[in-house]
Amino acid sequence: MGFVDSVISWYSTHMNLASVTALMTIESSFIPFPSEVVIPPAVYMAAAPESPLYVTGVYGVDVALIVLFGTIGAMLGAIINYVLSAWLGRPFIYWFADSKVGHFLLLDGEKVKKAEDYFCAHGKSSTLIGRFIPCIRQLVSIPAGLARMHFGWFCLYTFIGAFAWNCVLALLGYIAHGQMDLIQKYSHEVGLAIIILFVSAFVIAGIKQFIKFRKKN
Repeated sequence: MGFVDSVISWYSTHMNLASVTALMTIESSFIPFPSEVVIPPAVYMAAAPESPLYVTGVYGVDVALIVLFGTIGAMLGAIINYVLSAWLGRPFIYWFADSKVGHFLLLDGEKVKKAEDYFCAHGKSSTLIGRFIPCIRQLVSIPAGLARMHFGWFCLYTFIGAFAWNCVLALLGYIAHGQMDLIQKYSHEVGLAIIILFVSAFVIAGIKQFIKFRKKN
């Protein structure tokens, strides 16, 4: 049984707000772990009165708590990546990624460079939009730390992106009723759709501002 399978097995019998936070911290750090196996099952179990996630007895409120604590966990994991990257520096990060330990964690220099290139191409917004992209999601906070992005902006963008992604996972968990095959099948497609909506909103806003500028001048 692999690491992920072992954690999933443990999680199935220890599903509560604390374990949701802990696993989302792991998912958002450099340790590979899929968020699809954390939030959706928790949302499904929140409807069961015998579950530790049945906190208030109001399903909507309990789901909101799961999303909130999951987002806090994602923030903690991202901050760990940010701080370690800013403190240790680029040479060490790339050396670690290509080391045996890094490979055990499914890291390599190419993945880190891909995340760094994405950050350089998209700037601050990459810490928000990157939360919806597989492989980039866990690593985008590393180049943010290497570039020493303003910590306040980093936290804000990360929180918004993580919260939005957890809402998507919560919706998938509600619709699919905890069926992991369906959740894993469609999570990437939904994430892509949200990216398109974000980009479309930015483009429309930019066009409106340009039209206003042209009218004034």
